[in-house]
Amino acid sequence: MRAAPSVILFTTLSGAGFGTLAAAGLGLAAGPSAWLAGYGLVLAGLTASAFHLAHPLRARFAFRRWRTSWLSREAWGAVAALVVLAPPAVSALLGGPDLRLFGVLGALLCLATVVATAMIYASLRAVPRWHHGSVPLLYLACAATGGSFLIAPPGIAALACLALGAALAAFFGLGDRRIAALGLTRAWATGLGGGAEVRSFELPRSGPSFVTRELVDRSGAAGSPLWRGLAVLLAGVAPAGLLLWGLAPGFALGVHLCGIALSRWLFFTEATHVAALYYRGELQPRRG
Repeated sequence: MRAAPSVILFTTLSGAGFGTLAAAGLGLAAGPSAWLAGYGLVLAGLTASAFHLAHPLRARFAFRRWRTSWLSREAWGAVAALVVLAPPAVSALLGGPDLRLFGVLGALLCLATVVATAMIYASLRAVPRWHHGSVPLLYLACAATGGSFLIAPPGIAALACLALGAALAAFFGLGDRRIAALGLTRAWATGLGGGAEVRSFELPRSGPSFVTRELVDRSGAAGSPLWRGLAVLLAGVAPAGLLLWGLAPGFALGVHLCGIALSRWLFFTEATHVAALYYRGELQPRRG
């Protein structure tokens, strides 16, 4: 599928931001730096998400379908988390009391928002690589790791990075195995299977369309061990090494976010809608 830069930036920055805010709300950080970083990352991510809309002023309509839409639940969760966490954040900035009740409630809202973001993709049956419980778990792991840089001691943050790197590598392999096990072919899509190979003598369209641009076309880098390995390196291994080396956590966080952005690009570009079966006849990533 087409990987929109605005969505990549949103999921990368907001995930780390909500992870940082959740840790700050639970009292795992002292001082205002974690609050400022958390709010800054979340607001930057939300700003980036607005550029994905053809008409950004219509973003308010996203709040209407909270009963049936994970996107709407994500919107409500983000606003609720930022509002609930505002009192303890302001209190921390002004040197006031520790408003732990607001912090705990806000932390739960942050985690719920990250889960809602992941469920936007995990709930799509038509995209088999996403339709799995590992997606929200991975999003939560990314948020928790991103929140550990400015909160936890360097050794703990480094361990979190290494664990996330292993989780990313496992996620890529799990997706490949699931697609292979499902056996999704053109014969399955048309219902003309019966053990025979089904071939198309003419494509559904003679030229590019919204379906091909958004759901079918895919970068040649999809499934590449090189790009997957680089994502694991930048998101997990390299930040862990930088933290253990004694460099500033902010620099390590920047490297980590680059790795998460690359992994999110792969998350989108490797995922293919089942409509691709009518064009290509398979959903497996092209190796290259």
